[in-house]
Amino acid sequence: MKKQSIKGLAFLAVAGSLVTSCDLLKDLDYKVTPNPLEMHGDSVRVKVDVTFPEKGIKKKAKAEITPMLGGTALKTVTVLGEKAEGNGDKIQYKPGGKMVYEDVVAYKPEFENADLMVTGKVYKGGKEKEGAFTDTKIADATIITPFLVNKDFKVVYAKDEFKRVTEQTYVAQINFDKGKSVVKPTELKDKDIVDYSAWLTAAQTNPKIAIKTINVTGYASPEGEVAKNDNLSTERAEAAKKASMDLAKKVKNDKAQTEVYNLSGRGEDFDGFKKELQASTMNEDEKNLIIRVLEMNSDPATRETEMRNMGKTFTFLDKNIFPKLRRSEITTVYDLTGYSDEELKAVSMATPDSLDLEELLFTATLTNDLNEKLRLYNVAIKNYPSDYRAFNNAGAVLYQQNKMADAKAKFEKANSLKDNAISKNNLGAVAGVAGDRTKAKQLLGQAKGAGSEVSYNLGILNIQDGKYADAVSNFGSDNSFNKGLAQMLNGSADVAVKTIDASADKESAQGYYLKAVAAARQNNVDAVVSNLKNAFGKDGSLKANALKDREFLKFAENAAFTGIVK
Repeated sequence: MKKQSIKGLAFLAVAGSLVTSCDLLKDLDYKVTPNPLEMHGDSVRVKVDVTFPEKGIKKKAKAEITPMLGGTALKTVTVLGEKAEGNGDKIQYKPGGKMVYEDVVAYKPEFENADLMVTGKVYKGGKEKEGAFTDTKIADATIITPFLVNKDFKVVYAKDEFKRVTEQTYVAQINFDKGKSVVKPTELKDKDIVDYSAWLTAAQTNPKIAIKTINVTGYASPEGEVAKNDNLSTERAEAAKKASMDLAKKVKNDKAQTEVYNLSGRGEDFDGFKKELQASTMNEDEKNLIIRVLEMNSDPATRETEMRNMGKTFTFLDKNIFPKLRRSEITTVYDLTGYSDEELKAVSMATPDSLDLEELLFTATLTNDLNEKLRLYNVAIKNYPSDYRAFNNAGAVLYQQNKMADAKAKFEKANSLKDNAISKNNLGAVAGVAGDRTKAKQLLGQAKGAGSEVSYNLGILNIQDGKYADAVSNFGSDNSFNKGLAQMLNGSADVAVKTIDASADKESAQGYYLKAVAAARQNNVDAVVSNLKNAFGKDGSLKANALKDREFLKFAENAAFTGIVK
């Protein structure tokens, strides 16, 4: 039989019955599932099981039945008596019968507080019988709880690669005379050694510099005996180490006087030779000829012979190339500790242009002030216009400031610099806020790997599409209002309450309201009243919502309920 709310019982003395004056059609029973009707995925599905009793429709009668949802007519169905002509569902006269009516209609705001009625026309012999059909209310409409979803789509900030401590190197070079491994006094006056000495002095008093190791590598030029050059390169490394330690002692750098040295003799520097040759003023054809000849001969002795046979070319090499290869390189490897957080904030205010990209991006994470974040990202955009992260993060700030057009422009610029999942997610969030679910789904589908925000955003779209199980899955393990809403819409009102109580909305107005809806679905009037009282205390405007919310229709005449909503 027809399911009728307490509020609607007074509508008809016999609920769900259709009585006609001429008995062409009589005593029909309607069962509407669900009742009240519900909105899901922007539409309302109507299902009515209609029972025709024995002798409920005359044999030659024809009825056109049209459900009306508020002022909107749904599809019309035709019912025929067993001897009536035409197309439609035939119902036998004596036994009666059943039919199932189904339709789906796009939701309209007018459906929120509407009635589902049936109206129609009855014919006999092709002529309409006036007054043969009585309009009848068969259900209430409409539960619109999915509209409670928070459209709080989340954006993602691109991460910086800031490292407080970085490994650095300082390189100095000592050159030697041909066949020698003695450090000449004049070498110690060369600019790179003088600068190295100054660096050692500064490093001794700089707490942010920590020397890890000093690698000293000796080389020989690729002429002469190979064995002798191997020994010579090692001797040059040892001589350079001693020179370095003497400099460290002179400037009182304790660390550089300890056994942090690694020595290596590399012998003849053929790779260095090719590099210096390419950088020289020699004719390009001659350069290429020399390199081809040398590469054809892997034996060092043969290579030297071939070079000496080149006459003037060898003289050029001996004068301009080989001296640069008779050397030792002193490479100091050290850890450099960068600015502290407080120093970064101070420098970012005083001289922001002195900070590199990673420092700017990191410093922006040190403040919750959106305007300050935006200032730093704009500095990064100005100084590093080819890096997508500054544009993306500026867009994220603008999004949080509800400046959607500006945010979208920044995200689009970021993605044009580098096609990336983070900016795709953020553009999807903008589309979601704008109500363009098709575009949002497309973009979020391309945002895999951007972070958990992508799944959360998809969860919102799932609720809007009526896919509640998918929404629960996409919201993951984090407790939120939207996750609780999805769980309740998916049939787990008890679980939804636990989720809300574990979320930031445990004591918010919307949290209490959702718990009241969950209680209504569990037929717990005390919890309904308690939660609504708390919700109204946080937000008085919710009282008007509750008064018309079909979730609470079953309590329409409960004194405790009416006492708080009216």
